[in-house]
Amino acid sequence: RAHLRIFALDGTPVTDVRLPGQGSVAGLKGVPADPEAFLTYTDFTVPRRVYRIDMRSAELTATGPAPNAPDPARFVTEKVFYASRDGTRVPLTIVHRRDVRPDGRTPTVLYGYGGFNVGLLPAYSASRMAWIEAGGIYAHASLRGGGEYGEAWHLAGTKLQKPNVFDDFIAAAEWLVDNGYTSPEHLAIWGGSNGGLLVGAVLNQRPDLFAAAVPAVGVMDMLRYQTASLNARKWSSDYGLSENPDEFAALRAYSPYHNLRSGVCYPPVLVQTDAHDDR
Repeated sequence: RAHLRIFALDGTPVTDVRLPGQGSVAGLKGVPADPEAFLTYTDFTVPRRVYRIDMRSAELTATGPAPNAPDPARFVTEKVFYASRDGTRVPLTIVHRRDVRPDGRTPTVLYGYGGFNVGLLPAYSASRMAWIEAGGIYAHASLRGGGEYGEAWHLAGTKLQKPNVFDDFIAAAEWLVDNGYTSPEHLAIWGGSNGGLLVGAVLNQRPDLFAAAVPAVGVMDMLRYQTASLNARKWSSDYGLSENPDEFAALRAYSPYHNLRSGVCYPPVLVQTDAHDDR
């Protein structure tokens, strides 16, 4: 969640600005001579909107009409921490309608990314809200490999440490089941690009844990992904390269394409791809 604080020009903190909720701030703009500044705010249940800050009172007011969206008071957003396989504490955000009482059978979508120092910040999505409005649970795991906790968190999910990302995602799914939110028969996983790789790898490792999976435009052949284009080769900053013997072994161990098994009952899978996509 974002925190916003006003400082004097000598660096002395003056006051905090109270935000509308536990969301994300972007586009902070102002001119030193003006007594106002502007920003955008969004969270899982509130569409992005422009706000004005009175720099003298620290009061935040919305500009323009309210977006056409559901009343955020109808929804619950909770943040918990769970233990991954190696004991690392990983944050998990859970969103659902306030009147939905998870009973171990509630349809749930678990989303993750876990790569390239990208932080998954709270943001509104109309398609995701349609799922929540229909009574489903949306769960959002901030996995290692992302940028939520600095460079050490990022590096802990790269190259030879990439399996940590998959362990974090599996542990999130197990936590949702163990704590009575849903069950393997009612739990789907979803991710795109690097998140598509995440879903593909985890689906191979734990097909028993999920009812459905959507790996969208994922990196699926980890031994040859770098041959598609010079752009794809740049992804080696997180993945490593099969040209390196140690990294080859690590990539081969989780590459979705190379770890499909005959005789395994996989859940329904929707694989999404795009024309001319070098993933």
